[in-house]
Amino acid sequence: MDPDFSWIYLLIFLMIPLARIIPRLLAKRKMKNNTTQTIQERQFQPSFDEYSEKPQREFSKPQTKNMLVLGELNKGSKTFKNIQKNTGLNNKDLETILEDLEKNGMLKVHQKQGLFGSKIELYPTDKGFKEYYS
Repeated sequence: MDPDFSWIYLLIFLMIPLARIIPRLLAKRKMKNNTTQTIQERQFQPSFDEYSEKPQREFSKPQTKNMLVLGELNKGSKTFKNIQKNTGLNNKDLETILEDLEKNGMLKVHQKQGLFGSKIELYPTDKGFKEYYS
């Protein structure tokens, strides 16, 4: 009579899932214990995470609307709609400012043909870049 070793296969196939489940359960148990301690420990410690999550803002505001629009161009806004959304200017004011910047050589207008028609992109020139950052 041959001995029956089928119980070894059962043991092996049960060990694989248990080897993955047990560390997860232990980690959850540790997390529950640590959360109460860490909340009490962190209550009076300063948190520097608040400052790292907020986007970096410029501390000096441009003095004129022209500089505000030029700043948006230098930050990467290429379309009329994006500049208007970021600056909060109305159509007429923004149009006159863009025309003025183009006349002064601080703005370059590119018209591209796309799949859905023509597309106008606005780029700052070197003169506009120097004017904004000086």
